[in-house]
Amino acid sequence: MTLRLPRGRSLGFGRMPLVMGIVNVTPDSFSDAGVHYDRAAAVEAALRMEADGAAIVDIGGESTRPGSDAVSADEELERVIPVIEEIRKRSDVPISIDTTKARVAEAALDAGADIINDVTALRHDPAMRALAARRGVPVVLMHMRGAPKTMQHDIRFDDVVRDVGRELTEFRDAAMAAGIEREQIVVDPGIGFGKSGEHNLQLLARAHELTAIAPLMLGASRKAFIGRITGREAGPERMAGSLAAVCAAARAGAVLVRVHDVRETVDFLRVMDAIRGGSGDAAGPAGGDAGDTT
Repeated sequence: MTLRLPRGRSLGFGRMPLVMGIVNVTPDSFSDAGVHYDRAAAVEAALRMEADGAAIVDIGGESTRPGSDAVSADEELERVIPVIEEIRKRSDVPISIDTTKARVAEAALDAGADIINDVTALRHDPAMRALAARRGVPVVLMHMRGAPKTMQHDIRFDDVVRDVGRELTEFRDAAMAAGIEREQIVVDPGIGFGKSGEHNLQLLARAHELTAIAPLMLGASRKAFIGRITGREAGPERMAGSLAAVCAAARAGAVLVRVHDVRETVDFLRVMDAIRGGSGDAAGPAGGDAGDTT
């Protein structure tokens, strides 16, 4: 599978998931305490992720953690556009804009972004589907019921995998009806978005059941259910648990994993690929010493 990107570029998928690195240009991220809120720090983080093997850097200017409040389009634009512009001056790495607002998405695309990653599956803003269709860019449609402020209230599923799969199919079909090509659609079951810890585990265990809908992205990095299982605080301490979720994603056939810890995830996937009989370079650029034969 290949996603067509702006400016005649493309992004191909192979044996192992590619890595999307998370850059939260917010003061209130659940996982990194706002360390990338400074523009220069955000740019350097994105470039470091690219060097570490990220195939995409995901830039977001509005927190979507449980209980978070929305920010205005103006505030979001002020946070993300200078970062995208500076990254694009210095790198050709594919950039996804993590937003629910068409105005922000369009400005980000104009600034050099390539992909729209929308936690509401293009449903929050009535103009988002038409924008994505008009620009012809890839989209990531994530599953979430409600909004981040309230999504963890009154969580109910009959069978979480079947219910999420049915709703993702509806979101995909609505996107296609608006003129978005099926080959440009990736779906994300929304781990941690309006799900209990048990729901998250079921989605990871049965993620292969969702791959027929569209190419699959999974993002479980550093999330609360990992903290509850391991007893680790939010942030880098949850990296090992996050890698277990990456393993589940790879075994399920996901094409993308969205993570905070890019270098470690790329290393993990390269070794996993080599164990499977691959070359070990399917998840990112080769690393290590050329003389290392161990």
